[in-house]
Amino acid sequence: MSSPLDLTGPEERTERTEAQVPADSAEHPSDTETPNRAPTDPAEPAYSTDAAEDDGFDDDDDAEDAGPEVSDEIRAATEALKAAEAEDAQAAAEAGDEAEEPEAVILEPEPEPAANEPELQAPTTTRTGEPAEIDPDEMDPDALKVVLRLHQHGHQAYLVGGCVRDLLLGKKPKDFDVATSAHPGEVRAIFRNCRLIGRRFRLAHVYFKGGKIVEVSTFRANPTELEPAAGAGAAGAPGSDDGQGGEDLLITHDNVFGTAQQDARRRDFTINGLFYDAAEGRVIDYVRGRRDLDERFIRTIGDPEIRMREDPVRILRAVRFAAKLDLDIESRTYAAMEGAVEDLPRCAPARLLEETFRLIRGGVSAPALKLLAALDALKILLPPVDEYLRENGKEGEKTFYAFAQALDKRVSAGEVLDDAILLAALLVPISRAQPPVEESQDEGRASVSRVIEDLLAGFVESARLPRRIAERCRMLLLMQRTLSGERRRKTGAFRRHPLFNEALAVYAMTVEATGEGREALEAWQAGEVPPPRAGANSGADAEGPRRKRRRRRRRRGNGSGEGSGSGAERPASSGSDAGEG
Repeated sequence: MSSPLDLTGPEERTERTEAQVPADSAEHPSDTETPNRAPTDPAEPAYSTDAAEDDGFDDDDDAEDAGPEVSDEIRAATEALKAAEAEDAQAAAEAGDEAEEPEAVILEPEPEPAANEPELQAPTTTRTGEPAEIDPDEMDPDALKVVLRLHQHGHQAYLVGGCVRDLLLGKKPKDFDVATSAHPGEVRAIFRNCRLIGRRFRLAHVYFKGGKIVEVSTFRANPTELEPAAGAGAAGAPGSDDGQGGEDLLITHDNVFGTAQQDARRRDFTINGLFYDAAEGRVIDYVRGRRDLDERFIRTIGDPEIRMREDPVRILRAVRFAAKLDLDIESRTYAAMEGAVEDLPRCAPARLLEETFRLIRGGVSAPALKLLAALDALKILLPPVDEYLRENGKEGEKTFYAFAQALDKRVSAGEVLDDAILLAALLVPISRAQPPVEESQDEGRASVSRVIEDLLAGFVESARLPRRIAERCRMLLLMQRTLSGERRRKTGAFRRHPLFNEALAVYAMTVEATGEGREALEAWQAGEVPPPRAGANSGADAEGPRRKRRRRRRRRGNGSGEGSGSGAERPASSGSDAGEG
């Protein structure tokens, strides 16, 4: 049985053309690889055919009792999830076959012994005797080794970007990146445990014990600054046909080596253009980023109108930094963001989705989504959310942002939530506000609301969201109806379902956001069955009379079950199914 949500996409969607990826993807190249960044469960449950063919969430506690019929929508969702996992696994295997280089051996880099070699240690004072602007003890020791080793071999090398910004703000950086004058091949020659990645622009990954990776990039320049007139008349060149009024500034390539100053100037915001020279103990500021950090402003490097048109994804990055760091957006930059919102559809959908997920994963979804709503960007990024907020007014805003705050609270507390849970938590208010779709052409099977079905299908088709994530999200939303008591189900297989705990986590956020259903939540958490809500549908849904179900037999002895039909026709007993679910 197929799912009412057809999330099967062409294999071509796993490949991206060079023209789809604007410039800032090179600043965080791994961001464009895949929109799913949450850690996957190594023990991800398998959905066996027997489990799918059984009652879904209508399992009988007593095998002699025939019980209500199969929960069609849950069974179909489980089957679709199995297919999605198989497709994603095949795509991952194919991607692995196309790897550019074999994985490097994960060892700590060890330099070749040299006579009188100085110790690789960052100074605590500058040459003038003043304390280093950033205490070396606050930096990642492996990133320092990379910087100092590159210095030792005669190259410029600095800690760059977010790590410098966060250290100056007194925050702990998530990771440490390095920029250098050394070309990728030269970096690999210095570090024997280095692997080069990337097709558009080569980057070096230096591996350390424990799976840590320090990313090393070569200084680059903004191609639009280097070649203001070159190629302007070439056939197919961006901006060659409209004149100055219609010039297309969208960057579709960013593979030009440059100097340290050019590399700083090509970055998006001044607070991200700061370099730190660990060998000298000083901050290098080519773009006046220290001033903006002190004033707590987010400001583009250069003309904000041009920079936002070059890459509209910078709108989402500015929103994330403002929410995460509690900074204000400078007025001209904010005005440029408002004007560039209409250009967001021109960006690669995978980049838009990944940046949206980064907002949610960061524990600042509530303030970030409020700012995106003020910019009128939600209609492009999350159309159902935008429609819900417009239709439900102040009360709808209060409800939706209560869900976002409940999600942020869990993320900030350190809970690692799968992307499916993050997305489902934000879509619950929309799911509650709209009735499910009745698919009359497919045996009247119920589904989540049409706007959510369309959103998930669109993410899979155009934004490369793994089908596994979309189907898990869809199933989590379907399970809320049982948890809330809207649908009356016997709970044997429901509790054993592999997504029960995830669905219960989403329901707990619903209770926190709305204040409703706390008794039901406590009952589920205690292993009890909460009483059904008044007027709740029973196992026989209101869709009409159900097909009469064959009575199941107990398995005896070797389980031959004579007279009960073939294995394909006979559902597995609840006892045998318990170990597989």
